Amino acid sequence: MILNHIWGLYAHPRDEWQTIEKRHESLMYSLVHILTVALIPSICGYFAAAHIGWTIGAGDPIKLTQESAMMMSVAMYFALIGGVFALAYLIHWMAKTFDSTPNFTQSLELAAYTATPLLMVGITALFPVLWFVAIAGIIAMCYSVYLLYSGVPIMMNIEEGKGFIYSSSVVTCGLVLLVGIMAASAIMWGIGFGPEFIS
Repeated sequence: MILNHIWGLYAHPRDEWQTIEKRHESLMYSLVHILTVALIPSICGYFAAAHIGWTIGAGDPIKLTQESAMMMSVAMYFALIGGVFALAYLIHWMAKTFDSTPNFTQSLELAAYTATPLLMVGITALFPVLWFVAIAGIIAMCYSVYLLYSGVPIMMNIEEGKGFIYSSSVVTCGLVLLVGIMAASAIMWGIGFGPEFIS
């Protein structure tokens, strides 16, 4: 079922949102989806950092030690899962403002399926050239935003006009959340949890 929803979100997103809204799988189903899809960027990031090496402009590829790459990948995995849950909480928290009363599972479904393209684009790390990964990431982010705008009116059962404002609020909160995660990463690096490079 996870793969069916993923394919549907790419092939016919509005119809797939209708299907997700009608079925409303359990909290466990959404959790399994997040835990599974979040493995993609974590595993690919590990192989890219430890075994292939990142190419940033001219020069030799930059690699991390296997231990450091593993630590970074595990941290990334939990940060991604935490980010999706935080986004779900924000969606749920803002719902009353827009006359919607979803349960937390509905909010988690919306957050999980909206984040899916951003998580799946992690496979591009297997070709770790900075410009390529950055372009793919921007495309995935644009598609995730499109999924959010198309999914909010359906999943939250509100009219299109309110859905647009609601989605814009979620995008704004999501960007603040992203900046917060980046700041936390910089702080962690600064206090000694940074990566170890192979010279």
